[in-house]
Amino acid sequence: MIETERLKIYAASQDIMEAFIKAQTDDVLKAAYIEMLNGCLDHPDQWDWYAIWMIELKDGTHIGELCFKGLSVNGIAEIGYGISEEYQNNGYATEAVKAVLEWAFSHPEVIAIEAETESENAVSISVLKKCGFALNGIIGEEGPRWAVSKC
Repeated sequence: MIETERLKIYAASQDIMEAFIKAQTDDVLKAAYIEMLNGCLDHPDQWDWYAIWMIELKDGTHIGELCFKGLSVNGIAEIGYGISEEYQNNGYATEAVKAVLEWAFSHPEVIAIEAETESENAVSISVLKKCGFALNGIIGEEGPRWAVSKC
């Protein structure tokens, strides 16, 4: 578990992920979360790199999720994140991403973290910039790709 000043962030267990998936009403998110669980089951030795990471306030209130999309053999992982609408604009995404980047870069095999966001998503772009990401010139499925390298 990663703790920050205001948050608890942790990679969910199989039971937590299965319950979380079952409770989803958005089919697109449900499919993405199923893909994450399958990644965990296919790569149990890299669970944290495929799991749904839960973002909670210190009092246990669930406010969002983040994930990595596996860890490539060349040491690059893609991150995705989201904060529930009622908790947005409080700096929680930035706080969570910074904390998880520190965790990721503590692994010697990790050299960079990447993210994709739509060009119009100013809020997500702001989070990425605050966390040290810069455009890397690649356009992915979800938009421009951003990257931050291990210092």
